[in-house]
Amino acid sequence: MGGQRAPVAPGRASSCRLLVLLLPLLLLTRCGAEEEVLVNTKLETSDLRWTNHPAEDSQWEELSGVDDESNSVRTYEICTRNSPSSYWLRTRWIPRGAATTLYVEIRFTMVECASLNSRHCKETFNLYYYLSDSDEATPTHPSWMENPYTKVSTVAADHLMTRGERRSNVKVLRLEPLKGAGLYLAFRSEGACMALLSVRVFYRKCPPLQRAFASFPETVPHSLVEQAQGVCVENAVTPPGEQSRPPSMLCGEDGQWVGQPTSSCACRPGYEAGETDVRCRACPSGQFKAGSGPGVCGPCPDRSNTLIPGSAYCLCHHGYHRADSDPPHAACTRPPSSPRSIVSQINDSSVTLEWSEPLDRGGRVDLVYRVLCSICGTASKALVGSCSPCDDSVLYRPAQRGLTQRRVTVWGLRPQTKYTFTVQSLSGVSALSQSEPASDRVNVTTSRDVPPPVSGLKRVAASESSLSLEWNVPVLQNQFIVLDYQLRYSPKEGEGAGQWQWQYVSSRSSSVVVSGLQRAVRYQVQVRARSQAGYGSFGPEGSFNTLPDGVGSHLVVTAVLVSMGILMLIATAILALYCYRRVKDSEQSDKSRHYQMGQTMKVYIDPFTYEDPNEAVREFTKEIEASFVKIEEVIGAGEFGEVCRGRLRVPGRKENYVAIKTLKGGYTDKQRRDFLSEASIMGQFQHPNIIHLEGVITTSCPVMILTEFMENGALDSFLRVNDGQFTTIQLVGMLRGIAAGMKYLSVMSFVHRDLAARNILVNSNLVCKVSDFGLSRFLTENSSDPTYTSSLGGKIPIRWTAPEAIAYRKFTSASDGWSYGIVMWEVMSYGERPYWDMSNQDVINAIEQDYRLPPPPECPSSLHSLMLDCWQKERANRPRFCDVVSALDRLIRNPASLKVTLPEGRSVSQPLLDQRVPPSLSSCGSVSEWLRAIKMERYEPSFIQSGFTSLEVVSQLNTDDLLRVGVTLAGHQKKILSSIQTFRVHKAPPTLLY
Repeated sequence: MGGQRAPVAPGRASSCRLLVLLLPLLLLTRCGAEEEVLVNTKLETSDLRWTNHPAEDSQWEELSGVDDESNSVRTYEICTRNSPSSYWLRTRWIPRGAATTLYVEIRFTMVECASLNSRHCKETFNLYYYLSDSDEATPTHPSWMENPYTKVSTVAADHLMTRGERRSNVKVLRLEPLKGAGLYLAFRSEGACMALLSVRVFYRKCPPLQRAFASFPETVPHSLVEQAQGVCVENAVTPPGEQSRPPSMLCGEDGQWVGQPTSSCACRPGYEAGETDVRCRACPSGQFKAGSGPGVCGPCPDRSNTLIPGSAYCLCHHGYHRADSDPPHAACTRPPSSPRSIVSQINDSSVTLEWSEPLDRGGRVDLVYRVLCSICGTASKALVGSCSPCDDSVLYRPAQRGLTQRRVTVWGLRPQTKYTFTVQSLSGVSALSQSEPASDRVNVTTSRDVPPPVSGLKRVAASESSLSLEWNVPVLQNQFIVLDYQLRYSPKEGEGAGQWQWQYVSSRSSSVVVSGLQRAVRYQVQVRARSQAGYGSFGPEGSFNTLPDGVGSHLVVTAVLVSMGILMLIATAILALYCYRRVKDSEQSDKSRHYQMGQTMKVYIDPFTYEDPNEAVREFTKEIEASFVKIEEVIGAGEFGEVCRGRLRVPGRKENYVAIKTLKGGYTDKQRRDFLSEASIMGQFQHPNIIHLEGVITTSCPVMILTEFMENGALDSFLRVNDGQFTTIQLVGMLRGIAAGMKYLSVMSFVHRDLAARNILVNSNLVCKVSDFGLSRFLTENSSDPTYTSSLGGKIPIRWTAPEAIAYRKFTSASDGWSYGIVMWEVMSYGERPYWDMSNQDVINAIEQDYRLPPPPECPSSLHSLMLDCWQKERANRPRFCDVVSALDRLIRNPASLKVTLPEGRSVSQPLLDQRVPPSLSSCGSVSEWLRAIKMERYEPSFIQSGFTSLEVVSQLNTDDLLRVGVTLAGHQKKILSSIQTFRVHKAPPTLLY
């Protein structure tokens, strides 16, 4: 088995062994890491008893020696320089433990082959391992060959022993990945002269660690990086939002912790960090810490203290409180004292209360007031000690609760009745106090008469969904008259019981038809009247049933027959009454209606002519219950507040979208009048091309105006977004709708004064409707030339306004006609700004010099001629709106007339304003400058990305190229190609004419 070992002289052999054993033994250590040692022959004092192969020719010899510290050690030595055979040495079974990676540290010496003069000598040996779940190896198992053994490495010496030099070698080899319960190591020598001084088998692990208020256990890395899960130290928690992520940290393969913990822990409320980041200490008495984190304990706020150490909050002293919305570090406060010096001022059926601020606000800034009303009997006979709360007929402005101002108006009071009003001071801690809010009270006795309760309420007729009711007109004991009635009703039982719905009735009638009711349901109804002194109390409650299915059908037939007979008998009377009313109406004031030439002619009434502007609101608008409206989103802002989109659902009617104008808080009486005046104007108009007023909300905050919702918004922005997307017929149809709406207004003797595309709204069916009547005024009829003279300094939209209106502030339907011509130009140019970038003064000067806007690109000549007619300097020569509607109807009936346009380059306008042709490439220095000049800068990134970066390349573009760039709108394609064509024409060489 293998070659013979070379004979060695006794003296020389002893000397070699002594040199090997006397070499220093060094241990390899790593800073910051821990090592778990499985085998360390340096610490063995008895025989190692490792297995040799071949057993009958064992060349590995176990010897004893002494290390540098004079400790006895066991070593193995071999020298087979004259034999190339393999000699194996196998360790005992080594349990692996928790490690999947082991390190083998080998300390050895190797004799230099040159000093031995042997051709079979080698200066290396091989290391192997064999995995096994138990100590199962025998002298013959496993087989002594590379398979089943796994080779680790061929180990070469860094330092060879020569005469006079004694240096050992240290090699650390890595074994991975390991499986099973343990393993054997095997050394294989093939002609080496060497000595194994020590063998150490170990694995590395990260030691237990406390850092950032987290504790991590001892961790053995099973890969390049091992993530260890930790726990927070005592009195530490994970920050809010990270409860599901325990702290973790990375353990490197070298047994060292890497980086900082993730999802760090922090000291919980009531605890702060100690001297280091591994311990949390409790806040001392008198201090607190509200949240978890790196903060420190702080002293308790004023009028509070802690009971025990480690407190997260401070308890308020007796009589003091901290509101739920107050932060923990806020001082404790107490409820305010009572209001002072309540002053009452009675006005008809209303009273105004004012008071002074409490002497003590309790240390808070969220002071509000609440007003309580109690009725204590009539003025002549008060019910002492028997006051009862006021019912819901008493109303408050601005509110009953949550008042921040020290003033409130209460109306709807009964005449000659004694009331007690209690004003309470409240703050954020009033609800936490066990005592009643501090208050002051005042007694008030009303004197003037409001209408008495309405009596005689009865049902006249009924159907499955409606009730016809009437009542007696109340008799007032003073000079007042009934202005209107307020009716409320609700189902008496079942769903909706007690949920009042309201309806207002004009004073001209003491009857009403309540529609939209449920079939076969009993309703409770009450009515009250309103005079100049205010609302009276509701009359006795009446209960009336709607009819079930089928009931009343014979009544309907009978009623129809009777009605036909009655109509035939009184036809003559009706005609006579009609004629009489025509004569009387012509003599009434400007608030009346009149009839002319067999057609109903409604005349607009200026709401500013009313002494009480609220009367105009009541006469021309409909009050809507606030609960019927649901605001969904803000879509803009107006002069008085926000403009919103919402839903209106009136019982008995289909739910629909509405536009809602709101009056922002803190308004003055004048602002409220001006805001509601537009509703008073719109409420008088009923035309498919005039924006429709749904109603107003004035009895609650905020005050609102509700109009129909126009999906496509303002006409000018709608056209700009859809540039080039409509046919000429469609554009003319839009213009026809605007003209029809203006014709209706002019017939009503109404001047708009601010007609522009921005004040035209478009719905989803492309129907255009005139809106925004903020600058509109009534036309006087006492002269042959009705005009409106605005106040000096008023804002006038110069670009849309006729010359006489700019110069003399004279507004007529003819000046609206001039503005309509500008709107025509806006529509045909797809929202282009009139007069482009000219200043207002330049526009005025140009108009005085008879300059007029040129036709937009591809505008039919007939439409531009109509524009020029609207821009006649003499207003008497301008067409009326009825003429404009007729002219547009003729064009729509004859579409061929809309195909005639002015030849390119010709214009009836002066050159100064002839800007139909966009700037050409030749006038620009770059593609970016050119796109900005023609207002197509939105396509600049697409041009650059497609490689069109030079003017020379751009000059060759066609329609297909523009589509690839992303220019899909026909109007934009025409504008770009027109500019390019102008460049080509200017660049083309001159031609000879024969």
